Amino acid sequence: MAENKTPVNAQEEDYTPDLVTLEDEEGKEHTFEVIDAADHKGTRYMALVPYIENENELVDADLDLILMKVGEDADGEYLDIVEDDEELYEVSNMFEKRLREFFEIEH
Repeated sequence: MAENKTPVNAQEEDYTPDLVTLEDEEGKEHTFEVIDAADHKGTRYMALVPYIENENELVDADLDLILMKVGEDADGEYLDIVEDDEELYEVSNMFEKRLREFFEIEH
């Protein structure tokens, strides 16, 4: 009996990125892709990269990893920068380890 397997390229076609749009201090909107999210010491964090829709632009793109803290207020959830250096260091190490394992990144 033949196994029922989905071809790899069909899996890639089904991929839908998790996008968030953030507004900077000047009111300009920027779209990011959420590549990972995790909890650390009771707080939720997200690892984002600038979203590039055109695959041809991806080769030349500067994809800096941006770490954001998820907060909540009366209006709902929001993303905020991580201002504390020690917190940023801990969270960046956590994501570095998680992403290295997932994407097989070497340093």
